[in-house]
Amino acid sequence: MFLDHATIQVKAGDGGNGEVSFRRETGVPHGGPNGGNGGKGGDIILQADPQLSTLMDYRYQQHYRAPHGGRGQGYDRTGRDGEPLVLRVPLGTVVRDDESEETIGELLRPEDRVVVARGGRGGRGNAAFATATNQAPRRADPGQEGEERRITLELKLIADVGLVGEPNAGKSTFLSAVSAATPKIADYPFTTLTPNLGVVTLSDHRSFVIADIPGIIEGAHEGKGLGHQFLRHIERTRTLAILIPADALEPQTEYDRLREELRRYSEELAAKPHCVVFSKADLLPPEWEQPTVAAPDAWGQFVVSSVARRGLDVLLEGLWTHAAREVAREIAEGEEPEPWRP
Repeated sequence: MFLDHATIQVKAGDGGNGEVSFRRETGVPHGGPNGGNGGKGGDIILQADPQLSTLMDYRYQQHYRAPHGGRGQGYDRTGRDGEPLVLRVPLGTVVRDDESEETIGELLRPEDRVVVARGGRGGRGNAAFATATNQAPRRADPGQEGEERRITLELKLIADVGLVGEPNAGKSTFLSAVSAATPKIADYPFTTLTPNLGVVTLSDHRSFVIADIPGIIEGAHEGKGLGHQFLRHIERTRTLAILIPADALEPQTEYDRLREELRRYSEELAAKPHCVVFSKADLLPPEWEQPTVAAPDAWGQFVVSSVARRGLDVLLEGLWTHAAREVAREIAEGEEPEPWRP
């Protein structure tokens, strides 16, 4: 099962209480206060782990609590700090506050960390309150409470190329033909129920990642079908490949419909560079002309057959070129390119 969304409750550790204590030593009649401060409560930290691919762990356990700080002790000894609780999540996880919907952070690279709840500060012991006029204070502060909040985890796959198309457009067959991925393939709609990633390897040690998401239908931006649930996974891609079956009755209508669904979901997503790929070319009779659509914003149109492996090399070179061009643009603009996860 693929789980790309989870909501959990986190509670950082409370700070330890300060101590009220006085020196009692032979030969020191007025030893004075020596109560130490309490220790800091443990933080709750999310850390990116490249070995994880889903948020499944957080489906079964939804409450997390970090250890409290230790109480202060005599002889000016500070209480022990609570150990931070580190929760591991997949690369590409976006963390939001469930109540305010404010983005807390994103974990894009291995070992990236985000503190989602800070532990409470330890209370001061009575030694901290000693003054010239109050040399034997009997006061100590309690530790502060640790932060508690409800957070939402949302996984967005990190890939260079995103495949977009209606159900049965041939996306899974294309992914299996150009990579080692093994998505489910069948002759009925919605065979892809979860996103799939595939690593494409070209000559000269070049490689890039393709993301295949469930088919998009009309109204996907409103939550119809499965597309709306997974459209977020192509938000981070560098270029899109819009797949249309070569034997489609109205390819222009299908193309326009897909572009409109992308635009309604996100203007930023619709503005990404894209190409048009006519799949299943092996189904065309020899006398038919190659299909085409009016797509002035597309950087290319390709006719391919994943089954016959026709036209794939030219398409893959084009996808690599445009993905690499986007990386160069990110570097030129001072951004650190997002990595991909194998």
